[in-house]
Amino acid sequence: MSLRDNKMTVLRLLGLESEPMDLPKLMLRLGKGFKERSVRRWLHLLTEEGAVKKIGQKRGTKYIVASRAEEAKSEISSCFSSASLKVIGLVKVPLFERQPVAYADDWFDSYEPNSSYYLPKMLRQQLRESGERANSQDRAGTYAHQIFNRLIIDLSYNSSRLEGNTYSLLDTERLLLHGDTAEGKLDEEKAMILNHKEAIRYLVDNAPRIEVSRNVICTLHFLLSDGLVDSTEAGKVRKHTVRVGGSTYIPFEDPKRLEKQLERIAHKASQIRDPYEQSLFLLIHVSYLQAFSDVNKRTARLSANIPLIRENLVPLAFSDVRVEDYMSAMIAVYELQKVTPLIDLYVYSYLRTCAAYDATVKAMGFDEVRVRYRQERKNVVREVILQTVVGEEMKKFVNTEADEHVPRAVRRDFVEDVLEDLEQMDESRLAGLGVTPQQLKRWKEKKTNS
Repeated sequence: MSLRDNKMTVLRLLGLESEPMDLPKLMLRLGKGFKERSVRRWLHLLTEEGAVKKIGQKRGTKYIVASRAEEAKSEISSCFSSASLKVIGLVKVPLFERQPVAYADDWFDSYEPNSSYYLPKMLRQQLRESGERANSQDRAGTYAHQIFNRLIIDLSYNSSRLEGNTYSLLDTERLLLHGDTAEGKLDEEKAMILNHKEAIRYLVDNAPRIEVSRNVICTLHFLLSDGLVDSTEAGKVRKHTVRVGGSTYIPFEDPKRLEKQLERIAHKASQIRDPYEQSLFLLIHVSYLQAFSDVNKRTARLSANIPLIRENLVPLAFSDVRVEDYMSAMIAVYELQKVTPLIDLYVYSYLRTCAAYDATVKAMGFDEVRVRYRQERKNVVREVILQTVVGEEMKKFVNTEADEHVPRAVRRDFVEDVLEDLEQMDESRLAGLGVTPQQLKRWKEKKTNS
């Protein structure tokens, strides 16, 4: 690794902390393979460059990343490595100086799942160590349910922002959680954000059974594009030509070829075992294909979250990614098939999101039993209603189901959660239960008359 790359590794880790970090803690985070003497030298250089601030003296010395406002003034984000900066330089030259390029079949064909890797092993391990949030017994999607409100706000806001949406983070939160529309905003911007909410909900609710497939990618496109493209094009491969703004890339035009290639992308992605590699592969290739009339990059960003949500890893919210940097990284993929800049953005944003979400979960004080045994709880509630079980028989039924489906240590809390849900049950809570309003009404009438 070059000097800049080593400095970037140190800067990334410091950037995960909101408080100053001392050298021993930094060395622990860096892991084996880094010498203290070298790290001290990189810190000294970063401090001289103004990227890092040094606080205290001698054994009390700590380091913290300099103001984010200063970074915002620079033309290119400091998250890029030296290799990425060289690539970006190639796509920063005037458009008329760059050669038109078509879809590179050979680049896609050369990738072999679980043999080829975009993410080096060291980065895959680092992402896994930072992103794991649940044990192997947890149902798929448990962690995403746990941080659902934070996820829909962050991912909807950032993914929309990368498309030019002008809603602020606060405006996005008010719209998603309270239905408040920001004054002076376009209807398309509101629809874009609300569509993200529906697409994220689809991923989270279906996490235990969702797999990477052409149908899932098309479903995400339908949810994200609903009302923003012609109804005949939502969730469907395009039948006309598209061009990528600011790029010389010319995507496929033949619908049959697009259909076939989208199927191949989904199939190849489904074979990738590492969730982060699978996530990045989807982010790259769904964007690169441009299979739809519009909303391709949004579909890619949501598709990239399928393996992360399914495996209870911190989702990818694209926090702290600048629009200019994202576009440069994507154009490098389109025109050069170079993925290094996008990898840098992916890792940088993901590690920052991991640190931020830890604080969110602590602040929430969530009910772990409700989250972890969400599906079991819904199953019991459904059966109580469908079988019209009421009174003491209902309590016995719930206890029997708890004995059969959840560990002894949490049975009491599980039973309390089920009975609480049944007490509060009305039509607004039927979503995902598989119970009709008529069936609910019949159960409530029997409950009232018992």
